[in-house]
Amino acid sequence: MVDPGSSPHAQPEGTRQAPSRLGPYLPIGQLFALGLPLLSLSRVGLGTWHADRLARAGMDWGAFLLQGLRTDVVQVGLLAAPLLLLAPVLGHRRSWLAWKRLSRAWILFALLLLTYLEAATPGFIAQYDLRPNRLFVEYLKYPREVFATLWNGHRLELLASIVGCALAVRLFAACLRRWPLGEPTWGLGRTALAFPIVAFALFAGVRSTAGHRAVNPAYFATTSDPLVNSLVINSTWSVVHAVYNLKHESKSSESYGRMEVAEMLRLTGFAPEGPGAPRVLPTRHHQAPVRPREKPLNLVILLEESMGATFVESLGGVPATPQLERLKENGWWFEQLYATGTRSVRGIEAVVSGFLPTPARSVVKLSLSQTRFFTLASLLGDAGYFTEFVYGGEAHFDNMASFFTGNGFQSIIDQRDYPNPSFVATWGVSDEDLLDRVHERCVEHHRDGEAHFTLAFSSSNHSPFEYPEGRIQPINGDPATATSAVQYADHAIGRFFDQAMQSPYWEDTLFLVVADHDIRVYGADLVPIPRFHIPGLILGADLEPRVLRTVASQVDLPTTMLSLMGVECDHPMIGRDLASEEADLPGRAFMQFGDNFAYMEGQQVAFLQPRKPATFGTYDPAQKALTLRPDPEPDLARRALAHSLLPSWLYREQLYR
Repeated sequence: MVDPGSSPHAQPEGTRQAPSRLGPYLPIGQLFALGLPLLSLSRVGLGTWHADRLARAGMDWGAFLLQGLRTDVVQVGLLAAPLLLLAPVLGHRRSWLAWKRLSRAWILFALLLLTYLEAATPGFIAQYDLRPNRLFVEYLKYPREVFATLWNGHRLELLASIVGCALAVRLFAACLRRWPLGEPTWGLGRTALAFPIVAFALFAGVRSTAGHRAVNPAYFATTSDPLVNSLVINSTWSVVHAVYNLKHESKSSESYGRMEVAEMLRLTGFAPEGPGAPRVLPTRHHQAPVRPREKPLNLVILLEESMGATFVESLGGVPATPQLERLKENGWWFEQLYATGTRSVRGIEAVVSGFLPTPARSVVKLSLSQTRFFTLASLLGDAGYFTEFVYGGEAHFDNMASFFTGNGFQSIIDQRDYPNPSFVATWGVSDEDLLDRVHERCVEHHRDGEAHFTLAFSSSNHSPFEYPEGRIQPINGDPATATSAVQYADHAIGRFFDQAMQSPYWEDTLFLVVADHDIRVYGADLVPIPRFHIPGLILGADLEPRVLRTVASQVDLPTTMLSLMGVECDHPMIGRDLASEEADLPGRAFMQFGDNFAYMEGQQVAFLQPRKPATFGTYDPAQKALTLRPDPEPDLARRALAHSLLPSWLYREQLYR
């Protein structure tokens, strides 16, 4: 029986079998036929590279590849959706030529996208120990800095990726030429009848389950190793899902679970004082300094780029940070200080605002926190301090300038304000130039009798690790490494404090030296706690040397500095005052690693993952080893959940001020 709408030019059985069987829906089959092998081949390569991680995580290769294929069907199905919707509209004789050209162009674009993100994956994994995610998209906002970094530090990888993508497109184009769409063989009737069948098959592939919810990346997080979980999915889906979730950022923490506001506040220590008497600003409270002063001290924070605790330890018997080793004998040294995240803005958020981490972007970048959001600058500015941010690069990066100017910083000094820097690298002027400017500002403030808060952010320890020659002798013999860059950053710190200790402003200023995060945060644990360990040192004024062995978080630093400065104030920060007797408690830390959250009390840890039960472990800081425990700890899990929900709620309700 002949379809009344079929073309009279239908071709006989033979070389054009595929077009006659799939008709205008052939491009969908072509996309699947080329896209699925591409993604599977990439997964095999990545899995072979990290075969040891797969084995330790207990991931069977069969399950790894089959589940990976399942995620690839989801992503290729999403890319095929536009073809499905347009096929009934354009897939007929009158617009067949346009359909051939449009579908071929879309297939090549989709395959190029898949190829590009898979080609970028090894480099991203080497840096972040995960497939490309939201960070990948965020960095695209800064093409000058990113391209300069890639060109100066990863030129071969960049060129190889470009060449690889170009060759892949040529290969795919050749495949499409050998497998052409041909001439129209289906009429409108047959196309319309086939549409619901093709649509159902595509919908089923994208949804990938008959359950209540469609699958998402968290569905495939079946091991305790985040990298292995991310290898199961493909990089395009990882990025697309991350971008999709941006619109839900204010409620991102709710993927861990839900809790009544009153219970959340009680477990975080901010329960209402009485029935029916909730606080207008629920976490706002009064802090009295441990050492009252007639004239509070000035504050200088040196936020060090990517200086993890691993750099502070000896390398082959030679310390990478001899200046910090020398200086810590004169101040307060933190033995168990932990970063809240893996990005600079996360460190800024914690050290400057005392704000807890969330799975969303840092508040430095979010819209509701660009004004009327608490920072040390807003607090001290109201108390008569001059507040400033000093940076060696361009302050617009990571939205720092907008966040700072909207929340209390009265002055910003960045790369444009160094008339004759001694050295300029990809990410800005050298740390010596930066700290020379900080020294100049401290001298000027002291001369004018002006109380001040200065935040300085270094950039030398950033790929491609450029710094002036002749300053250090690289431990490993290679000047272009993170270790060598840390050696130089340490050299600049020592040089600055040698100046500061001989200056009149030393006696009325407190200094905090702290890292924003480690250079590379990776590991097979749900949250690699050893890579969150960072150095911290407080110096200056009349401070007596002390070693703090309690577990501490970056969010404890601003409250502690206010106490030591002698500032009596009200603020919304939940950090501990480590200058008080409470510092003898075991302490707690908060760590956000991608979608996973770790809450550590002493050595006990609760890990939260989206839409999964909490996991528990014991962390040994001496051995840097985590031991998972099968027995649940409901109370610890509830405290972890409360602390993960609190910051998102405060941000969403605009109550952190």
